[in-house]
Amino acid sequence: MEAMSVSSEGLSDVATLSFEQARDELVRVVAELEQGAPTLEQSLALWERGEALAERCEEWLLGAKRRLDAARSSTAAASPNGASSSRTGDSAATES
Repeated sequence: MEAMSVSSEGLSDVATLSFEQARDELVRVVAELEQGAPTLEQSLALWERGEALAERCEEWLLGAKRRLDAARSSTAAASPNGASSSRTGDSAATES
């Protein structure tokens, strides 16, 4: 059961990781899981850590998407003739 307590303590630090740190550690965890952990408890601890890391990466990516969307909409709103939105409209028209 020691692996589970280490895992619980280890999961709390995931919230402080940058995207790059979480991604790099997730790659390492996946590689360890693919090699096979010596015990079931260690495998479960790695799996839980990997899930937490993947969730952290997703949080960062969703935040980045929100920032990009906000920047695009503020750019489109600031444009006097809507050049940004007309470009989006052009691509939508060609897809139809």
